[in-house]
Amino acid sequence: MTSGETALELRTRAVGPWPMNTYILVCPTTRRSVLIDPGDEPETLRAMLSDTTPEAILLTHTHRDHVGALDTMVAEMQVPLMAYPGPRSRGITPSADRWLSHGDIVPVGAHTLEVYHTPGHSEDMLSFALAGDRRIIVGDTLFADGPGKTWSVEGFRTTRQTLHTVVLSWPDETICCPGHGSEFRLGDKRAAIETFLSKDFGEFYGDATWDM
Repeated sequence: MTSGETALELRTRAVGPWPMNTYILVCPTTRRSVLIDPGDEPETLRAMLSDTTPEAILLTHTHRDHVGALDTMVAEMQVPLMAYPGPRSRGITPSADRWLSHGDIVPVGAHTLEVYHTPGHSEDMLSFALAGDRRIIVGDTLFADGPGKTWSVEGFRTTRQTLHTVVLSWPDETICCPGHGSEFRLGDKRAAIETFLSKDFGEFYGDATWDM
Protein backbone atom coordinates (compact mmCIF):
# COMPACT_ATOMS: atom_id res chain seq x y z
CA MET A 1 0.00 0.00 0.00
CA THR A 2 1.30 3.41 -0.97
CA SER A 3 1.69 5.80 1.97
CA GLY A 4 -0.98 8.46 2.44
CA GLU A 5 1.49 11.22 1.60
CA THR A 6 2.31 9.83 -1.84
CA ALA A 7 -0.82 7.89 -2.86
CA LEU A 8 -2.80 9.03 -5.86
CA GLU A 9 -5.56 11.42 -4.90
CA LEU A 10 -8.96 10.11 -5.98
CA ARG A 11 -11.77 12.57 -6.61
CA THR A 12 -15.25 11.30 -7.42
CA ARG A 13 -18.68 12.74 -8.11
CA ALA A 14 -21.96 11.17 -9.19
CA VAL A 15 -23.10 12.89 -12.39
CA GLY A 16 -25.96 12.62 -14.86
CA PRO A 17 -29.69 11.81 -14.66
CA TRP A 18 -28.89 8.16 -13.81
CA PRO A 19 -26.07 9.01 -11.45
CA MET A 20 -22.76 7.36 -12.34
CA ASN A 21 -19.42 7.87 -10.68
CA THR A 22 -16.85 9.83 -12.62
CA TYR A 23 -13.32 9.72 -11.23
CA ILE A 24 -10.28 11.96 -11.31
CA LEU A 25 -6.89 10.59 -10.26
CA VAL A 26 -4.24 13.15 -9.34
CA CYS A 27 -0.51 12.56 -8.81
CA PRO A 28 0.36 14.48 -5.62
CA THR A 29 3.94 15.08 -6.80
CA THR A 30 3.40 16.34 -10.35
CA ARG A 31 -0.29 17.42 -10.09
CA ARG A 32 -0.89 15.57 -13.35
CA SER A 33 -4.30 13.91 -13.63
CA VAL A 34 -6.50 11.53 -15.61
CA LEU A 35 -10.27 11.70 -16.05
CA ILE A 36 -12.12 8.37 -15.96
CA ASP A 37 -15.64 8.08 -17.44
CA PRO A 38 -16.84 11.60 -18.33
CA GLY A 39 -20.51 10.66 -18.03
CA ASP A 40 -22.18 14.08 -17.88
CA GLU A 41 -22.04 17.60 -16.44
CA PRO A 42 -18.90 19.04 -18.09
CA GLU A 43 -18.94 21.94 -15.63
CA THR A 44 -18.60 19.46 -12.74
CA LEU A 45 -15.75 17.67 -14.49
CA ARG A 46 -13.93 20.95 -15.09
CA ALA A 47 -14.19 21.81 -11.39
CA MET A 48 -12.90 18.36 -10.43
CA LEU A 49 -9.86 18.87 -12.67
CA SER A 50 -9.01 22.26 -11.19
CA ASP A 51 -5.44 22.72 -9.92
CA THR A 52 -4.27 19.74 -12.03
CA THR A 53 -2.71 19.21 -15.46
CA PRO A 54 -4.78 16.58 -17.30
CA GLU A 55 -2.84 14.03 -19.34
CA ALA A 56 -5.48 11.50 -20.45
CA ILE A 57 -9.14 10.46 -20.53
CA LEU A 58 -9.82 6.79 -19.74
CA LEU A 59 -13.02 4.81 -20.31
CA THR A 60 -14.11 1.79 -18.28
CA HIS A 61 -16.64 1.10 -21.07
CA THR A 62 -18.78 2.89 -23.64
CA HIS A 63 -22.33 2.72 -22.26
CA ARG A 64 -23.98 6.10 -22.76
CA ASP A 65 -24.22 7.01 -19.08
CA HIS A 66 -20.40 6.77 -18.88
CA VAL A 67 -19.56 8.78 -22.02
CA GLY A 68 -22.24 11.48 -22.19
CA ALA A 69 -19.72 14.32 -21.87
CA LEU A 70 -16.92 12.55 -23.74
CA ASP A 71 -16.98 14.60 -26.94
CA THR A 72 -17.03 17.86 -25.00
CA MET A 73 -14.16 16.90 -22.72
CA VAL A 74 -12.03 15.48 -25.54
CA ALA A 75 -12.42 18.76 -27.47
CA GLU A 76 -11.62 20.89 -24.42
CA MET A 77 -8.83 18.90 -22.79
CA GLN A 78 -6.86 17.98 -25.92
CA VAL A 79 -5.34 14.91 -24.27
CA PRO A 80 -5.18 11.26 -25.42
CA LEU A 81 -8.30 9.11 -25.11
CA MET A 82 -7.68 5.53 -23.96
CA ALA A 83 -10.20 2.66 -24.17
CA TYR A 84 -10.54 -1.03 -24.99
CA PRO A 85 -10.56 -1.87 -28.73
CA GLY A 86 -13.34 -4.46 -28.51
CA PRO A 87 -17.00 -4.28 -29.59
CA ARG A 88 -18.80 -1.06 -28.74
CA SER A 89 -22.14 -0.51 -27.06
CA ARG A 90 -25.12 0.55 -29.15
CA GLY A 91 -23.14 2.07 -31.99
CA ILE A 92 -20.82 4.23 -29.85
CA THR A 93 -17.46 4.30 -31.62
CA PRO A 94 -14.91 6.55 -29.91
CA SER A 95 -11.67 7.13 -31.76
CA ALA A 96 -9.07 6.37 -29.12
CA ASP A 97 -5.49 7.57 -29.27
CA ARG A 98 -4.37 4.46 -27.38
CA TRP A 99 -6.17 1.12 -27.31
CA LEU A 100 -5.70 -0.65 -24.00
CA SER A 101 -5.36 -4.38 -23.33
CA HIS A 102 -5.27 -6.55 -20.22
CA GLY A 103 -1.96 -5.99 -18.41
CA ASP A 104 -1.19 -2.62 -19.94
CA ILE A 105 0.26 0.17 -17.79
CA VAL A 106 -1.02 3.76 -17.88
CA PRO A 107 1.04 6.59 -16.32
CA VAL A 108 -0.51 9.19 -14.02
CA GLY A 109 2.30 11.61 -13.33
CA ALA A 110 4.83 9.68 -11.23
CA HIS A 111 2.30 6.88 -10.61
CA THR A 112 0.85 4.11 -12.76
CA LEU A 113 -2.39 2.23 -13.31
CA GLU A 114 -2.61 -1.45 -14.26
CA VAL A 115 -5.31 -2.34 -16.78
CA TYR A 116 -7.61 -5.35 -16.34
CA HIS A 117 -10.05 -6.50 -19.03
CA THR A 118 -13.20 -7.39 -17.07
CA PRO A 119 -15.94 -8.14 -19.65
CA GLY A 120 -19.49 -9.27 -19.00
CA HIS A 121 -21.63 -6.19 -18.41
CA SER A 122 -20.07 -5.01 -21.67
CA GLU A 123 -17.46 -6.59 -23.94
CA ASP A 124 -15.20 -3.53 -23.70
CA MET A 125 -15.18 -3.27 -19.89
CA LEU A 126 -11.90 -2.31 -18.23
CA SER A 127 -10.89 -1.94 -14.59
CA PHE A 128 -7.99 0.27 -13.48
CA ALA A 129 -5.87 -0.74 -10.48
CA LEU A 130 -3.83 1.96 -8.73
CA ALA A 131 -0.34 0.47 -8.55
CA GLY A 132 0.99 0.02 -5.03
CA ASP A 133 -2.47 0.80 -3.68
CA ARG A 134 -5.58 -1.09 -2.60
CA ARG A 135 -8.03 0.75 -4.87
CA ILE A 136 -9.35 -0.49 -8.20
CA ILE A 137 -11.81 1.47 -10.34
CA VAL A 138 -14.07 -1.33 -11.58
CA GLY A 139 -16.68 0.50 -13.64
CA ASP A 140 -19.80 -1.68 -13.91
CA THR A 141 -17.92 -4.97 -13.50
CA LEU A 142 -19.39 -5.48 -10.05
CA PHE A 143 -21.14 -3.61 -7.25
CA ALA A 144 -21.61 -4.12 -3.53
CA ASP A 145 -24.81 -6.13 -4.07
CA GLY A 146 -24.08 -7.99 -7.31
CA PRO A 147 -22.45 -8.03 -10.74
CA GLY A 148 -23.25 -5.61 -13.55
CA LYS A 149 -26.42 -6.22 -15.57
CA THR A 150 -26.12 -8.48 -18.62
CA TRP A 151 -28.16 -8.58 -21.82
CA SER A 152 -27.59 -12.16 -22.98
CA VAL A 153 -26.86 -15.63 -21.64
CA GLU A 154 -23.36 -15.35 -23.11
CA GLY A 155 -22.82 -12.01 -21.35
CA PHE A 156 -23.86 -13.48 -17.99
CA ARG A 157 -21.53 -16.43 -18.47
CA THR A 158 -18.72 -14.03 -19.36
CA THR A 159 -19.42 -12.07 -16.16
CA ARG A 160 -19.13 -15.27 -14.12
CA GLN A 161 -15.84 -16.10 -15.82
CA THR A 162 -14.49 -12.60 -15.14
CA LEU A 163 -15.45 -12.84 -11.48
CA HIS A 164 -13.79 -16.23 -11.16
CA THR A 165 -10.56 -15.59 -13.05
CA VAL A 166 -9.94 -11.87 -12.50
CA VAL A 167 -11.89 -10.32 -9.62
CA LEU A 168 -11.37 -13.14 -7.11
CA SER A 169 -7.62 -13.04 -7.84
CA TRP A 170 -7.47 -9.62 -6.18
CA PRO A 171 -6.61 -9.44 -2.44
CA ASP A 172 -9.32 -9.17 0.20
CA GLU A 173 -8.01 -5.69 1.05
CA THR A 174 -8.94 -4.42 -2.43
CA ILE A 175 -11.28 -1.43 -2.38
CA CYS A 176 -13.58 -1.63 -5.40
CA CYS A 177 -14.66 1.78 -6.73
CA PRO A 178 -17.69 1.09 -8.95
CA GLY A 179 -19.47 3.02 -11.69
CA HIS A 180 -22.56 3.47 -9.50
CA GLY A 181 -23.02 3.52 -5.74
CA SER A 182 -20.48 3.31 -2.95
CA GLU A 183 -17.06 1.70 -2.80
CA PHE A 184 -16.67 -1.57 -0.92
CA ARG A 185 -13.98 -3.97 0.33
CA LEU A 186 -13.69 -7.09 -1.80
CA GLY A 187 -13.00 -9.34 1.18
CA ASP A 188 -16.38 -8.42 2.64
CA LYS A 189 -18.06 -9.80 -0.52
CA ARG A 190 -15.78 -12.74 -1.35
CA ALA A 191 -17.85 -15.47 0.34
CA ALA A 192 -21.05 -14.20 -1.30
CA ILE A 193 -19.38 -14.05 -4.73
CA GLU A 194 -17.98 -17.57 -4.33
CA THR A 195 -21.43 -18.90 -3.35
CA PHE A 196 -22.96 -17.06 -6.31
CA LEU A 197 -20.44 -18.68 -8.67
CA SER A 198 -21.14 -22.15 -7.28
CA LYS A 199 -24.78 -22.03 -8.44
CA ASP A 200 -26.25 -23.14 -11.77
CA PHE A 201 -28.35 -20.33 -13.26
CA GLY A 202 -29.17 -22.13 -16.50
CA GLU A 203 -30.09 -19.66 -19.25
CA PHE A 204 -30.37 -16.66 -16.93
CA TYR A 205 -29.24 -13.14 -17.78
CA GLY A 206 -30.17 -9.64 -16.61
CA ASP A 207 -29.96 -8.02 -13.18
CA ALA A 208 -28.37 -10.29 -10.59
CA THR A 209 -27.55 -10.10 -6.89
CA TRP A 210 -25.07 -12.11 -4.87
CA ASP A 211 -27.85 -13.65 -2.77
CA MET A 212 -30.13 -14.83 -5.60
